Amino acid sequence: MGVYTFVIKGSDGDWNAKQLKGDIEASAASTFDLQRKLVQAASAADSCGGVQSSFSFVTPCSAVFQVIIGGGGGGFIGSGAAAAAPPAGGAPAAEAAPAKEEKKEEKEESDDEDYGMSLFD
Repeated sequence: MGVYTFVIKGSDGDWNAKQLKGDIEASAASTFDLQRKLVQAASAADSCGGVQSSFSFVTPCSAVFQVIIGGGGGGFIGSGAAAAAPPAGGAPAAEAAPAKEEKKEEKEESDDEDYGMSLFD
């Protein structure tokens, strides 16, 4: 499992990334293109499993990007904090049974009777 962390800085429409502990560097015109280049570079350095990525702006001109390769990701490529991966230990995740929705038949009460008038009169 490899974890690659990048510090990204942007200026004048150009975005540059440097690996926090390592030699990988890249630049692109947009953060999207830069993320793609960094994932490709990290995958070339360590190609043993699925890929996960996370991108977070720190300021409008700087960001942190992390690429995780391996660790039971199952081939998922994504961005953002909402991504979830199965446990790396190989144990299957417990699947929650769908909750049963009980339909309650409630009689809809009219407020017209309470006030002695109707809104549409």
